[in-house]
Amino acid sequence: MSHSSLVLALSGSSTSNVVRGRRLRRRRAAVILWRSSLFLSLLPLWAQDATQTPPPSQNRGAANRSAVNPIGTVPSHPTGTSRDRLFFALPNFFSLENASNVPPMTAGEKFKTTARSAFDPMQFVWYGALAGISQARNTDSEFGQGAQGYGKRFGLQFADGTIQDFFTRAIYPSLFHQDPRYYQMGKGGFFHRTGYAMSRVVITRSDSGHTQFNFSEALGGATSAGISTFTYHPRRNVGEALDVWGTQVAYDVLSNVVREFWPDIRRKFRPDKSNPAGAGANH
Repeated sequence: MSHSSLVLALSGSSTSNVVRGRRLRRRRAAVILWRSSLFLSLLPLWAQDATQTPPPSQNRGAANRSAVNPIGTVPSHPTGTSRDRLFFALPNFFSLENASNVPPMTAGEKFKTTARSAFDPMQFVWYGALAGISQARNTDSEFGQGAQGYGKRFGLQFADGTIQDFFTRAIYPSLFHQDPRYYQMGKGGFFHRTGYAMSRVVITRSDSGHTQFNFSEALGGATSAGISTFTYHPRRNVGEALDVWGTQVAYDVLSNVVREFWPDIRRKFRPDKSNPAGAGANH
């Protein structure tokens, strides 16, 4: 093969890889947008009764709120964490309702609650489902198909989720003394509550209760994206790292919206007559 032919072949291969990478990023963005639109379109229907008729306020103190706490209903632990589960399955231990006065989490509690959530059996089921979807769509085609390809995709999903959880909920919150919990607003209109939920990716509380920029989310997401991209992802470049980071942030935004309205949805299926949800936390 002549020198000019070799150059043309290499340039054609490089162009093909760039085009394929752009198409992959566009498909990922489209999937995220579709999922977000689906959730946001269904949530107001599920939460309509709760937003139109807010339940009576409860200002009985943290001790009374944690006294009656069946799993899957009212989510208060004496330590200020939760036993709630999204859709009665996925761990939702960092979300709080009616939490106007809760103690700050120690660094040890942040790590223990993160580990309890990250290694919960239902998380493995969730990552297995995500890996199956990824294999069906042939995302990260470098992994191939079959059992080996599925195993690689499962490992990628598990590693991405676990690394991000520890950096955004334990490591950086401990370093910056920030509160990794999500405080449900619990009252107001759909768009007001949705805006509040989305803003929690940027705004958070300090351990002392003051409003701060969410360094833990920003740096935690960037750090985990960098680690995952340049260690075990099949495409190791800055563009891929930014793509992973953006996907993580979009997922966290959507997760916060679901957490905000999940108590309203849960009460439709499992009313908590002994301790109805209150008007929400003081923000």
